[in-house]
Amino acid sequence: MTTSLDTYKQQLLNLDSVEQRLETIVNTPQLTVGFATSLGAEDQVLTHLLAQLDTKIRIFTLDTGRLPEESYELLDRTQQRYPKLSIEIHFPRPELVEPLVAEHGINLFYTSVDHRRQCCAARKLEPLQRALKGLDGWITGLRRSQSLTREDIDVVENDEQHGLIKFNPLFDWSEDQVWEFIRQHKVPYNFLHDKGYPSIGCAPCSRAIEKGEDIRQGRWWWENPEHKECGLHNRGAS
Repeated sequence: MTTSLDTYKQQLLNLDSVEQRLETIVNTPQLTVGFATSLGAEDQVLTHLLAQLDTKIRIFTLDTGRLPEESYELLDRTQQRYPKLSIEIHFPRPELVEPLVAEHGINLFYTSVDHRRQCCAARKLEPLQRALKGLDGWITGLRRSQSLTREDIDVVENDEQHGLIKFNPLFDWSEDQVWEFIRQHKVPYNFLHDKGYPSIGCAPCSRAIEKGEDIRQGRWWWENPEHKECGLHNRGAS
């Protein structure tokens, strides 16, 4: 790593906007960076911003095989809205998923945290590892205020799990800022958000929340808050 994380951090924090942060990240000469989109509201903001830049950055998403229909519809609308962007779709390997289902059942994730993590590993982590090959860093839409497990994220971090640099250009944005941007720029978003879903993953593991509930309460709601990560964003030293 020719440039330290602290140097990247200071460069990004000295900029006035997320647009400038993003442009700086994707145009860093010594880095090959990709963008992993979950099609969530934050990632749709970043997709919109990337479409405004003169860049051929790799953009990829994961189709776990259990996504709600609204997510597929959003993917289609997003590709139509931003035709110059090509979104790669990565799928789980059947040889990893099928034994889990055969042994523990189709909805194994409800039976224990360990089974849920095994499901996430097969449907998300392994495809992500393949998608990240050849990259030096990746961009995410993580924000500090999203959940208990994310409250100390920084604009740039050392992703020890994947041996990469992780950039979080929206780390200090609020929920209101995200939605103000979406409305102002007419960014396509998942219509499940209008039905009370603040966070959307696989259909069986996502639900609407009640007013006043934490925004991550709709994900894996049967688990304790400190367990509510799928493993895509395990934290290392920053």
